[in-house]
This record gives sequence, C-alpha cells and structure tokens, in this order.
Amino acid sequence: MNRREFLLAAAGAAAASTLSFSGRLFAAPANSPRFLLVFLRGGYDCNNLLVPCGSDFYYESRPTLAIAKPDPGNPDSAVALDGGWGLNPVVRDSLYPLWQKRQLAFIPFAGTNDLSRSHFETQDHIERGEPVGASGNYRSGFLARLSGLLTGVPAIAFTDNLPLSFQGAGHDIPNISLKADPKAHFNERQAAILAGMYKGTALAQASADGLALPQSISRDLRDEMVAASRGAPSAHNFAAETRRIATLMRDRYRLGFVDVGGWDTHVNQGSTKGGLAYNLKNLGEGLAAYADALGDAWNDTTVVVLSEFGRTFRENGDRGTDHGHGTVHWVLGGKVAGGRLAGEQTAVTQANLFQNRDYPILNDYRDVLGGMFARLWGLNAGQLQTVFPQAKARDLRLV
Repeated sequence: MNRREFLLAAAGAAAASTLSFSGRLFAAPANSPRFLLVFLRGGYDCNNLLVPCGSDFYYESRPTLAIAKPDPGNPDSAVALDGGWGLNPVVRDSLYPLWQKRQLAFIPFAGTNDLSRSHFETQDHIERGEPVGASGNYRSGFLARLSGLLTGVPAIAFTDNLPLSFQGAGHDIPNISLKADPKAHFNERQAAILAGMYKGTALAQASADGLALPQSISRDLRDEMVAASRGAPSAHNFAAETRRIATLMRDRYRLGFVDVGGWDTHVNQGSTKGGLAYNLKNLGEGLAAYADALGDAWNDTTVVVLSEFGRTFRENGDRGTDHGHGTVHWVLGGKVAGGRLAGEQTAVTQANLFQNRDYPILNDYRDVLGGMFARLWGLNAGQLQTVFPQAKARDLRLV
C-alpha cells in the first residue's frame, strides 16, 4: 500500500473496492444488521409527504398548500396508497417503487411527547432518548448507549460534529461529513481516533504523517468520494452523499447517523413545487440511491427517517406551516414488512387534533425504536431500558 492509498483509507473511503485491505482488516460480520438513522432537522411537514387525501378537513385547512386527491389525469395529484392516504408526487419515482416492493412503511401520529415546540430542545430530547421530564444527561445519547451494548457493530456519524445521539458511548465513535466540502478536514478528535486504529502496526508512522496533512487528506478524500458517488453531478445532492455513505455501511459500519436540514417551512412552503417539494424530492432520491448502492446488503439494512416534530395541520397566513407536534416516521429496508401504515392511527378530523392544531402522538418514538432494536439485535428488557429508560418497547413487526 502506498501513501496515497493509506490516506484514502484513513479518510473514510475504506470500503471502496480499490482498497480491499480495509475491508479485510476492519470488515463487520457478513449479513449482520445495518441501521441508519436519518434525522430531518427543522420539523418537516409530514402532511404534504404522506397526504391524508381521504380527509375533507385536510383540504379545508390548506387552501393553497393541499395536494390534490389522486387523479390519473393530473401528474400533480397525490399518488394513491391505501386507506385514504397518498404520497406527494415528487417522490413518485423514488419512494413509491419501494412502497410497491413493500420495502417502505410509514408510521403516522408518531413522535415525542415533548411539548416545547422548540427545535433545539426537542431535537436534544429525541437524541437523548430519555423520558419527558427527566433531569437529563446532555452528554448521553440513545445511539451511544445502544452502541455500548452491542459487540461487532461499528458505529459512525456522517456529520461535521459528533451528534448528541452518539455522545457518551464510553468509546470513541468517529464522525465524518461526506458532503465533499473542499474545506472539510479532520479535527483533532477524529485524527486521534484514526491514528489509534493503526497504533502498533506497520502503518503507524504512515498514519502520523498522513494525519498531519489535513489539506492533503481533504483533497484525496474528495476525489475518492466523488468516484464512489458513481458520477453523481453535485456534492450537495443528497443522493451523492448517500452513495458515499453506502460504501462505508456496506463493508465497515453497521450503526449510522446522518442529518438533513432545511425543513422549517414557515413561509411559502409550496405543495408539489417550492422548497418543501424540492427537499422531499432530494431526500427520496437519496434514499433510493442508498438502497441501490448497497446492492444485496440492502436486504440486511433498516433505515428510519424522523424529525423533531411535525407542522401545524392548518396552513398559516404566510402560506407556510408552523411548529407542530405529531409527525410521520419512515421505515425502509430490503426485508422491512412495508407497503403499509403501521402503528396506532386515528381519523384525520378537527376533533382528533392535538390542542386543535397538530397531529396527536399515538406512537412514541422511544417505544417504536425500542421494539425495532429488540428484533434487530435481540436485546432483552433490561438492555432496552438502558437505551430508552422507562420506555415500553412496542413491536410493530416492521423488521
């Protein structure tokens, strides 16, 4: 292995096919479960993704934002699912095929009972995974606690900084942004983790030399990640990022986290066009690209998409939506029992709104994820209480 090859491996491109060394040395067990959490920061408007098109109240509440009922002659109408629900047509070519293959499920009326309606407080609450009202440890995240219980399940965050979800693990968890930012480089903590991987090996000196040159690493990483994206045109496209994530999750990591911003849509939100539609289209294409890039490994993969809260059911005076409460979670994967809406549900009527403004929470995220983790990794009741204190694991039989 020459110096350039080592730099690429150390920079996070270890799963690239040209670097089989990394796959042999650090590969996770074959066919072991993969789990990726996708956090939509900003509170996305679930009602214009999973459209309650069977609800007259939806159309009364959104005179400019509502998406038309399914109509084969109208390409801007909702894509019919079942039970009076539909999909925003901007994800017709990305998410809908996964739904048809029963590899995608939605959990409506989901979220946390935190009522602050503050982006930061609710995001922190979710990432901590502690019950509402707990004094809280802001240096302990639920994915970190999960990682501490698992053996042979390497974890990574695809973020600029280590998210709260992965803090407090008791062991170092690497984080690296794969957005191909030309200014990106490893901070001291990341460099120490990478150097420690090679301590006492024949590559120790090479790692020290390489990590002392962050600009070189950044340049080589960018080149390698562009290659791994299979010619994706833009590093800012989420599909390009998820293909890069797939190269690492396929061979090396089994527990991952990535966040996506831009979901706070107070003004001129749009329906099938506009800022929300663009973000949903980008997100859907990214998740479809992730499934494609994983190949056969998609069959051992589970992806959960969530946000800190939903939006108000009614549109506001600025043709947008404000901070809400209940939302819709997504579950994707090659062996996910999808093609359905899972969890407890209720009719979408004014009478059933929470505080006459939001979706109610009928499916607590801690209970749902706890049940999912129990099935994926065989966690017992005591272990689940470590991950989610006081939660009541709920098995929706999605995995």
